[in-house]
Amino acid sequence: MANDAISVRAEGVNEVVDRMVLLTKIHAHYTIRLPAGAARDKVDRALATHVAKCPTARSLEGAVEVTWSADVTEG
Repeated sequence: MANDAISVRAEGVNEVVDRMVLLTKIHAHYTIRLPAGAARDKVDRALATHVAKCPTARSLEGAVEVTWSADVTEG
Protein backbone atom coordinates (compact mmCIF):
# COMPACT_ATOMS: atom_id res chain seq x y z
CA MET A 1 0.00 0.00 0.00
CA ALA A 2 1.13 3.52 -0.72
CA ASN A 3 2.03 5.79 2.19
CA ASP A 4 -0.96 8.02 1.47
CA ALA A 5 -3.41 5.09 1.40
CA ILE A 6 -4.11 5.38 5.13
CA SER A 7 -4.95 8.50 7.09
CA VAL A 8 -6.54 9.12 10.46
CA ARG A 9 -8.28 12.12 11.94
CA ALA A 10 -8.62 12.15 15.72
CA GLU A 11 -10.93 14.34 17.76
CA GLY A 12 -10.93 14.73 21.50
CA VAL A 13 -13.62 15.91 23.88
CA ASN A 14 -12.72 17.85 27.00
CA GLU A 15 -15.22 18.14 29.83
CA VAL A 16 -15.19 19.90 33.17
CA VAL A 17 -15.05 17.31 35.95
CA ASP A 18 -14.79 18.55 39.54
CA ARG A 19 -13.86 22.03 38.24
CA MET A 20 -10.99 20.59 36.18
CA VAL A 21 -10.90 20.30 32.39
CA LEU A 22 -10.24 16.66 31.49
CA LEU A 23 -9.95 14.76 28.24
CA THR A 24 -12.87 12.32 28.41
CA LYS A 25 -13.31 11.00 24.84
CA ILE A 26 -11.23 10.39 21.73
CA HIS A 27 -12.69 9.38 18.37
CA ALA A 28 -10.38 8.21 15.57
CA HIS A 29 -11.70 8.18 12.00
CA TYR A 30 -9.66 6.20 9.48
CA THR A 31 -9.70 6.64 5.72
CA ILE A 32 -8.18 3.61 4.01
CA ARG A 33 -7.70 3.11 0.28
CA LEU A 34 -6.94 -0.53 -0.53
CA PRO A 35 -5.28 -1.57 -3.79
CA ALA A 36 -7.38 -3.73 -6.10
CA GLY A 37 -7.43 -7.33 -4.91
CA ALA A 38 -6.26 -6.54 -1.36
CA ALA A 39 -7.53 -8.75 1.46
CA ARG A 40 -10.36 -6.67 2.94
CA ASP A 41 -10.92 -9.21 5.75
CA LYS A 42 -7.47 -8.44 7.20
CA VAL A 43 -8.28 -4.73 7.33
CA ASP A 44 -11.63 -5.43 8.97
CA ARG A 45 -9.96 -7.63 11.62
CA ALA A 46 -7.34 -4.96 12.34
CA LEU A 47 -10.00 -2.30 12.74
CA ALA A 48 -12.14 -4.53 14.97
CA THR A 49 -9.24 -4.87 17.42
CA HIS A 50 -8.26 -1.20 17.26
CA VAL A 51 -8.99 -0.29 20.87
CA ALA A 52 -7.66 -3.56 22.32
CA LYS A 53 -4.37 -3.39 20.38
CA CYS A 54 -3.72 0.37 20.39
CA PRO A 55 -1.06 1.32 22.99
CA THR A 56 -2.57 4.77 23.49
CA ALA A 57 -6.09 3.43 23.95
CA ARG A 58 -4.85 0.84 26.42
CA SER A 59 -2.92 3.47 28.38
CA LEU A 60 -6.06 5.60 28.67
CA GLU A 61 -8.37 2.68 29.48
CA GLY A 62 -10.83 3.52 32.23
CA ALA A 63 -10.15 7.26 32.02
CA VAL A 64 -10.89 8.16 28.39
CA GLU A 65 -13.51 6.60 26.12
CA VAL A 66 -11.87 5.66 22.81
CA THR A 67 -14.03 5.00 19.73
CA TRP A 68 -13.32 4.70 16.02
CA SER A 69 -14.94 4.66 12.60
CA ALA A 70 -13.55 3.97 9.14
CA ASP A 71 -14.17 4.56 5.47
CA VAL A 72 -12.54 1.78 3.45
CA THR A 73 -12.49 1.91 -0.34
CA GLU A 74 -11.03 -0.55 -2.81
CA GLY A 75 -9.40 0.04 -6.13
